[in-house]
Amino acid sequence: MVQIPTKELTLAEFFDLPETQPASEYINGQVIQKPMPQGKHSTIQGELITTVNAEVKPQRIAWAFPELRCTFAGRSIVPDIAVFTWNRIPLDEQGDIANVFATPPDWTIEILSPDQSQTKVISNILHCLNAGCQMGWLIDPTEKSVLAYPANQQPRIFQEPDQVLPTPEFMGDFKLSVGELFGWLKPGNI
Repeated sequence: MVQIPTKELTLAEFFDLPETQPASEYINGQVIQKPMPQGKHSTIQGELITTVNAEVKPQRIAWAFPELRCTFAGRSIVPDIAVFTWNRIPLDEQGDIANVFATPPDWTIEILSPDQSQTKVISNILHCLNAGCQMGWLIDPTEKSVLAYPANQQPRIFQEPDQVLPTPEFMGDFKLSVGELFGWLKPGNI
């Protein structure tokens, strides 16, 4: 993550800045640009969004969004995947999905990129959990591990291919193993 200015900004000043690519986040008065996603990150992100949405979107249970800015409790962050339960998706006056999401996701998923600060990513997951998020995941493609952060519980690490990853209750009977998740990185497995 690249820090842009060194002086502290207010949230309003942050929103006056031009949008960056990749996105910048506002954390503790600082603007921190996320790293550019690379192959493993992008593959896991795309496959996981598709898989989660296939499970919950048709039944109007939840919706997984890529790179969605969520601004709440003094931070403006952009989780790699933000999953919102259907009744919490903000709508505008026309009943369309709103542009501004001013609440934490119900499930926040971060995929660690090379040279990305694990501490800053975990800090964002904990920020979401403290604001009411039900579950956080930190996926590490290099280590082929997932740190799961259930709300109000100790985090757990999952590294064995046959381990089934925990998901929020709204996901129902959805099952995804560590092996399936990281199997997406092998083109012959898709």
